[in-house]
Amino acid sequence: MKYKRILLKISGEMFAGKKDAGIDFDAIKIVAREIAGIYKLGAQVAIVVGGGNIFRGRFVRDREIDRATADYMGMVSTMPNALALQGILEREEKIDIRVQSAITMMEVSEPYIRRRGIRHLEKNRIVILACGSGNPYFTTDTAAALRALELRCDVILKITKVDGVYSSDPKKDKKAKKFEKLSFKQALMKNLRIMDLTAFTLCMDNNLPILVFKFDKGNLEKAVQGKKIGTLIY
Repeated sequence: MKYKRILLKISGEMFAGKKDAGIDFDAIKIVAREIAGIYKLGAQVAIVVGGGNIFRGRFVRDREIDRATADYMGMVSTMPNALALQGILEREEKIDIRVQSAITMMEVSEPYIRRRGIRHLEKNRIVILACGSGNPYFTTDTAAALRALELRCDVILKITKVDGVYSSDPKKDKKAKKFEKLSFKQALMKNLRIMDLTAFTLCMDNNLPILVFKFDKGNLEKAVQGKKIGTLIY
């Protein structure tokens, strides 16, 4: 494998499947099978989950509730996704899982402790990281970058609905160009919205590569093996 320890970023939309919102367990089973595939290859896997299928804090207007409260609601909404993924991986794939939360929920998860997370990975447990960074005003993209650096991951694997990074929206622009590789500086100059700026800057300052690709059968395995897939930002 090219990447031994990976941080997988899964958006909340992946948990909804074809639904507009909520949790689709059939969709989670598909994701779980792909994760199990790279786990059986020997990859050490940490996962940051989003919660957009349940609640998006940034969509709440200030006149309804304040931004910090909305962001906390968004962070807490990631926990059902984390527990659903844990349950499917344990029941269907027989893999040892630990859920760690940046917001303390002792009854359902461990608190996030960096050294404990590293130890779980070393013992070949998959670690699912819930509740973002635990701080308002930061996205789960930023949490993914932060946790990847803390846990000494080799790469961030970001799965999307398109097969990489394009010069413009390929659904709207037929002339959109797909990039196979980009430097961090090129991505910034072209104003490509790969992750939010805080997350992107964290990766750039610490030379942590990001691989963006579409979630299809076998693509996750190709990604950890270093095969040509999606767009690599380095």
